[in-house]
Amino acid sequence: MADYGNADVLVVGCGNVLFGDDGFGPAVAERLEQRRDLPSRACVVNAGLGVRDVLFTIAVSERRPKLIVVVDAVDEGRRPGEVMVRDVEEIPEREIGDLSMHLLPTSHLLRELHDACGVAMKVVSVQTHYLPDQVSPGLSDAVKGAVPLACEKILDLLRSRP
Repeated sequence: MADYGNADVLVVGCGNVLFGDDGFGPAVAERLEQRRDLPSRACVVNAGLGVRDVLFTIAVSERRPKLIVVVDAVDEGRRPGEVMVRDVEEIPEREIGDLSMHLLPTSHLLRELHDACGVAMKVVSVQTHYLPDQVSPGLSDAVKGAVPLACEKILDLLRSRP
């Protein structure tokens, strides 16, 4: 198993950097990887579009993280750049499939890891401003400005766990 198999906490940045604000998760992962105050028990993975592979590997492994924090972009009609932190069970079934973790297989893996395997889950998401129909890399100003806030919220989550 990859290095994240031995972490107590796994932070997974999800999204496609080629499509505007969908690159939020990878941007947060990159920024967190540069932080010197990231707890040693935590591992950050920039999964891009490969989040299902990461979650599936964890699901079939004997050792799992105690907490998985999924970082992604959503479009829920909120103020662009608004950062939300929620437990996976707080996200309505219709919305969890909308996370750019890219539809049902991922949402089912999240629920399975949480419900059947006892892994605590948090979803840190940002309200998108711009999701293009064609390749257009780069975050909008609102979402780019939310990256440091998301990092702080994630670090607060990690600090509050024993």
